[in-house]
Amino acid sequence: MDVEDLGEGKDFKLYPGGGRHWDWSETGTGHNPGVQPDDVEELLTHGATTVVLSRGMQLQLEIDPRTLKLLDERGITVHMAETTQAVQIYNNLAVSGAAVAGLFHSIC
Repeated sequence: MDVEDLGEGKDFKLYPGGGRHWDWSETGTGHNPGVQPDDVEELLTHGATTVVLSRGMQLQLEIDPRTLKLLDERGITVHMAETTQAVQIYNNLAVSGAAVAGLFHSIC
């Protein structure tokens, strides 16, 4: 992936006002059980009210049920999709002015 102002990489965290490369080892993320609550916490800290979760190009990245519970408890709108679709969803929301954040995994 090539993200404006961040360069190329395989995994990214994007949030209102910025973003960075997503290092799975920071929270122990793996394909299973998948995206951890701590992975999305940073997005919420930056003011996201909508979160887009990419599951990889072949939908191999799982979403930990605890993560979905956390987002639900905080009233966050969640979109989960294959990476190409997730990017489209994110871009459409960002252009509309939504406080959107996303976790993007570009492989598998």
